[in-house]
Amino acid sequence: MPPPQPPRLARRLLTRALPIDVREHIAAELDEVYQRRSAQVGVSRARLWYWREALSFAGRFTVEENRRGRMKGFVEGWTGDFRHAARRLVRAPGFTAVVVVTLALAIGACAAIFSVVDAVLINPLAYPNADRLVSIRATAPGTELRGEAGLGAEFYVTYRDDADKIENIGMFGTGQTTFRAPDHVDRLFAVQMTTELFQTLGVQPVIGRLPTKADDTKRAQVALISHHLWRDWFASDPSVVGKSIEIGSARREIIGVMGPEFRFPNAQYSAWARAAIADESQIKPGGFNFNLVARMKPGVTLEELTTQLATVAKRLPERFGGNANYARIIEKHQPVVRTLEEQLVGRASKTIWIVFGTVGVVFLIACANVANLFTARAESRRREIAVRQALGAGRAGLIRSLTAEALLLAAAGAAGGAIVAAILVPLFVRGAPTTVPNLDLIALNGATLAFAVGLAILAACLFGLIPAIGFSRPARVDDLKQAGRGGTLQGRLARNGLVALQTAAALVLLVGAGLLVRSFWTLSHVDLGFDTKNIFTFQVAPSGPGFNSGPAFARFHEGLMERLRGLPGVESVGFVNELPLDEGASPARFATEQSKAAGRTLPPLMMTFTAGDYFQTMKIPLVGGRPFQPSDHMGGATNVIVSRSAAEQLWPGENPIGKRLQYGTDPDDPWTTVVGVVGDVRVDSYRQDKKDPLVYLPMVGPTPTSWGVGSPAYVVRTARADTIAGDIRILLREVAPGAPFYRIFTLEGLAKRSLAPTSFTMLLLAIAAGLAVILGAVGVYGVLSYVVSQRKREIALRMALGAAAPAVRRMVVLQGSRVTLIGVAIGIAAALGLTGLLESLLFGVEPLDAATFVAMSALMLGVAFLASYLPARRASSVDPVDALRGE
Repeated sequence: MPPPQPPRLARRLLTRALPIDVREHIAAELDEVYQRRSAQVGVSRARLWYWREALSFAGRFTVEENRRGRMKGFVEGWTGDFRHAARRLVRAPGFTAVVVVTLALAIGACAAIFSVVDAVLINPLAYPNADRLVSIRATAPGTELRGEAGLGAEFYVTYRDDADKIENIGMFGTGQTTFRAPDHVDRLFAVQMTTELFQTLGVQPVIGRLPTKADDTKRAQVALISHHLWRDWFASDPSVVGKSIEIGSARREIIGVMGPEFRFPNAQYSAWARAAIADESQIKPGGFNFNLVARMKPGVTLEELTTQLATVAKRLPERFGGNANYARIIEKHQPVVRTLEEQLVGRASKTIWIVFGTVGVVFLIACANVANLFTARAESRRREIAVRQALGAGRAGLIRSLTAEALLLAAAGAAGGAIVAAILVPLFVRGAPTTVPNLDLIALNGATLAFAVGLAILAACLFGLIPAIGFSRPARVDDLKQAGRGGTLQGRLARNGLVALQTAAALVLLVGAGLLVRSFWTLSHVDLGFDTKNIFTFQVAPSGPGFNSGPAFARFHEGLMERLRGLPGVESVGFVNELPLDEGASPARFATEQSKAAGRTLPPLMMTFTAGDYFQTMKIPLVGGRPFQPSDHMGGATNVIVSRSAAEQLWPGENPIGKRLQYGTDPDDPWTTVVGVVGDVRVDSYRQDKKDPLVYLPMVGPTPTSWGVGSPAYVVRTARADTIAGDIRILLREVAPGAPFYRIFTLEGLAKRSLAPTSFTMLLLAIAAGLAVILGAVGVYGVLSYVVSQRKREIALRMALGAAAPAVRRMVVLQGSRVTLIGVAIGIAAALGLTGLLESLLFGVEPLDAATFVAMSALMLGVAFLASYLPARRASSVDPVDALRGE
């Protein structure tokens, strides 16, 4: 009996669906299985099985074959379109070059600024659960605590004990001080902190250990150093733990090294020294000089924590005492709780976002410019497109053909943008102010390159795909007639709309840049109270047994100043403990005989130590009395000098000369006598609202150990400020062999550094605005040039019929001016709403400054007029006979 045969129809379906190379093999295998199943389960059930398998095989192979066919067609279609697009672009080198350069500049600028955003603003804190870390500060409106201030130890202890919404809390203070190691000395930034700070942040050292409660109990002088200090001063020696380093006036044992990613509060800080909190009975309330960092418990909000801290703080006078003035401050006290990220990134965040938004606008202007070029190019190809549609070309194929050019240009622009970004990023890092956090992490990395690719794709969609969709619509009969004769109404509206938007965006950037330029001018002409020109400054740090007492310290520096005065070209020499515009000055408490009698505490004043001809060298005017004399510095002297505003604050309406002033508020603190009054100065920055009330102390106090100056900054007035460093270095080798000579500046250079945040932002915004104006002018020029070329025959007819060249020029210029005026109107409206974002960066200029708006609008109109005049002049030079013949 012959074996049963599978269903004939199912077998035919299977064999036709299978590829030829496997058809017979698979069919034979299925036949064999069918025969076995027939014998096992019966013919009917075997036939059902065969139908199921045949349909399954046929379906899978059919789908696969179709997929392969579609993929092959897709690849071949795009390959052909890219090949043809490349040929068309090669035949139009001017168009190609303009588009690629424009995109490269825009994408490169955006990518470079994105590298900054990536390093500074995207996850800037390398701490676990950083979203729960908060900074705690304070305000007390209507009291002597002006503005926002830090907090004292009593707040730290109370919040630690009574605020149950806090998981951990640490306290720290910051400042510059002198660091000394066996082979190095420098004045660096350091942090004094409680042992809980590192636990609050949730970090560990890479070598060694963290400070513990046992260190607090023993009052151990211990510190952790930064990774960069470990690398630069100790050659990354793993045995550094246990060695000592002098920070300020104390020797500290190094117990650990933090990792390179730890940069708290920023990358400038080189060490974290443990500071003990006094017993509760010894805490003196009223000091608002420290910073608190806390970790909130999970689920707690900033508002909830702020409310609890405000309640807890009301108990401070009851727990710690304090005078009536302190009670008034606590009564009006308001906690300021913000995320640690916001506190540390601070003002730099807004500046970076403004710059990023600015280059984003430039990118959109560049896309609009290129879109205009593409629109004009598509207009010139309208006849070709219409013919292709008439011959049966589908819309999808036309869109793909037109988009291929955009993708090729975008790819070339992205490659050029990566090169531009690679050039700009190092320039940005070198030129950026040191206040930008994570500055050393800014680099061209994979994320930046991915961002550049994304911008290229977006650009291709904006300037290529959108015009392609518009111009690939079904052709009309008019398209064959209109092609090459001035374009369609749709094309003209698109081009004019893009030019108006370019003009508006460029004007917004121009107004912003103009406000910053005016602000910088005003800021750079602020009266500092001293002269920065022709001043060389340096520090020297002699050490050893001969410098342990105040009088010995004073004798050395008096002798050094005398030797410095003898150098060629030196006019005068002095020194100050904290240099203005660099280290500022220190806050301190003072008391007068009147305040002591009244039992009230005076607001803190700024103070510093000075000697030599400091006031004469800095050209700080002597208002009354006398400057310091050498005898004031030799120990036992009790004389001080105050600034004019300090004198007015301490003794309003009285002559301060001869008045007594106590440095400190304890009964045993020394009393001094005012011997001179000098002019006020700005010690921190140009942006200070007013000059600081300042008290100047001599370099040595009434006793050899009452106070002293660690490493003063010398100021030398000389016309050779830029070249005198070599002579001073030689002199120091004679008078103090081995003493470090460091922190070498000119005061003029420090002044420029103080202006760096404003000048850098101004420069970036000005460059972006200049690029935007150039692109806007190119847009106006390109549109009018295209219009002139398309209306060449019409213009020739006008001139043949008697139209004068000035009339033709006026016609073209008016066409460009109408579009520009619309753009300027839109730009003014946009700038009125956006310039408020710059308010925190401005100084002495209002965001809605009318003069800036008028001047920048006039500049934009002038540039647009020039861009319109050039095509107009070419139009008026058309030879009617040649134009008509050419047509």
